[in-house]
Amino acid sequence: MKEQSVIFFDIDGTLLDHDKKLPPSTKEAIFQLKENGHLVAIATGRAPFMYEDLREELGIDTFVSYNGQYIVLNGEVLHTNPLNIDSLIKLTETALHNDHPVVFMDHEDMKANVPDHPHVKEGIESLKIKHFPTHDPYYYEGRELYQSLLFCPEGEVKQYKDNFRDFDFVRWHPLSVDVLPKGGSKAKGIEKIVEKLNIPKERIYAFGDGLNDTEMLSTVNNSVAMGNAEEKVKNVAKYITESVENNGIEHGLKLVGLL
Repeated sequence: MKEQSVIFFDIDGTLLDHDKKLPPSTKEAIFQLKENGHLVAIATGRAPFMYEDLREELGIDTFVSYNGQYIVLNGEVLHTNPLNIDSLIKLTETALHNDHPVVFMDHEDMKANVPDHPHVKEGIESLKIKHFPTHDPYYYEGRELYQSLLFCPEGEVKQYKDNFRDFDFVRWHPLSVDVLPKGGSKAKGIEKIVEKLNIPKERIYAFGDGLNDTEMLSTVNNSVAMGNAEEKVKNVAKYITESVENNGIEHGLKLVGLL
């Protein structure tokens, strides 16, 4: 058997196609990697509760969630990086004044600070997940939150960026941005896992397609951009594979010599 490598996969547009389906060739490739003794992990902007079914289907218990804010290795929490709650409360007060809803997210659930807002409905429905945030304006009390969703159009986010400097704002939908701790990233999350496992950088691989994958792909030694990735993403990757719909994971793993 070859020496163990660790392979990190983004979810949307990488493991899952644009209909949020897992291509059969991808599933087979993942099982083959595991059979060959490699560690398969996920690196995603999603919350852990948003892809439990996928982890179960693929037998994966190592993952970087919330773009690096909640990290699990072999089923055990390895590292967390929560939001500053005082700053989040102030942001939420500003957002309420501007009629911009906020969704609070921890590792188990998400709650909206206002009920039944059409922007929240439109944004969450685009993810095609089973979970929908119910109303709890004080969900931040007594718990760590790793991400929030601020629902505001492109032209109105600058005031938040200017006034809340301990957060990063990453747009994921025309109506919404992720609110994350400043400087967190998938790359930093991967670093925590690699340090713990003490695996050399030459045996670390990552696959991705989105703008939140650029730091991961520019940092990891063996980086693969999907054929459906944006040009900025392809430009930082070492390899470019086929699109997710065109057996891109299987092709990419063969390209780098893991299959």
